[in-house]
Amino acid sequence: MNAQHPLPLIGLTMGDGAGIGPEVIVPAVLDPATLGRCRPVVIGDAARLRKAAAILGVECEVVAVDAPADAEFTPGRINVVDLGLLPDDLPFGKLSPVAGNAAYEYVRRAAELAVADEIDGICTAPLNKEALHAAGHVYPGHTELLAHLTGVEEVSMMLSTEKVKVIHVTTHIGLIDAVSRIEPGLVERTVRRGHEALVRAGDPNPVIGVCGINPHAGENGLFGYGEEEKKIVPALEKLRAEGIDARGPLPADTAFFLASRGDYDLIVAMYHDQGHGPVKVLGIEAGVNLTIGLPVIRTSVDHGTAFDIAGTGKAEAGSMIEALRQAAELSTAR
Repeated sequence: MNAQHPLPLIGLTMGDGAGIGPEVIVPAVLDPATLGRCRPVVIGDAARLRKAAAILGVECEVVAVDAPADAEFTPGRINVVDLGLLPDDLPFGKLSPVAGNAAYEYVRRAAELAVADEIDGICTAPLNKEALHAAGHVYPGHTELLAHLTGVEEVSMMLSTEKVKVIHVTTHIGLIDAVSRIEPGLVERTVRRGHEALVRAGDPNPVIGVCGINPHAGENGLFGYGEEEKKIVPALEKLRAEGIDARGPLPADTAFFLASRGDYDLIVAMYHDQGHGPVKVLGIEAGVNLTIGLPVIRTSVDHGTAFDIAGTGKAEAGSMIEALRQAAELSTAR
């Protein structure tokens, strides 16, 4: 981060232009609270942002810049590294390989800027995985794509809401494959990444609850085949010996309730649905998706492209504002 500019420079990728990304970006970037926390530069298509502003009835100036360093930050101005990839007649709310390819290119450019240290953090609007795949970019999602583009072998997905934060040991793989992949080293590295993220966010001694794999965390061997003892307990013993307050294995059906009342600062989920289900019940409206382990922090809204309401002006920008807030908060300490 440039010493002359105390606010972090955040690259905000536009996501799938046929979805609600442009409509949540415009109000989020113009929000005075956002501009008080960071310097957001959109990586996307200027024409699409202008169209979104018109749909929302928002008066603003969308200005194309060659690089984030060229951006100027004044009220009513949106800076965009304009890749110009979308046709003017691209319909909202319809699957498009063209939009899928553009979404990939926005992320690729953001990764380049991050590796070159031209931005302090990345915030992403939602992409559509089917459109991404139709364009020939076969990645499960942003997390894996950004890891590939930045040359990082292993990252973790964290979901953050006002009531609970959860980091995942495994994400976009089948349940049988997830159980097979979980092993003490992966559990340990995941907990460490979560611990580091919370320390960077200002919590020096976070309490971390680690879920089991089986119902009731195996209930002393009653369920499963000893997975908790083999795959999780050794990692927790090593972490606790180093002073990290990691507790478990915990029954997942009570861990999230305990976290929501404040007993845990972070929950470690073993697989995708174990973590995503409770988080989406407890606060998807303002939920944020974080990728932990990249060269820079990456945050995202915890909702999809919402093709059913795209282009109608009905999308809520609250999650995007929160994603930018957390990107700024975590990037400041980089």
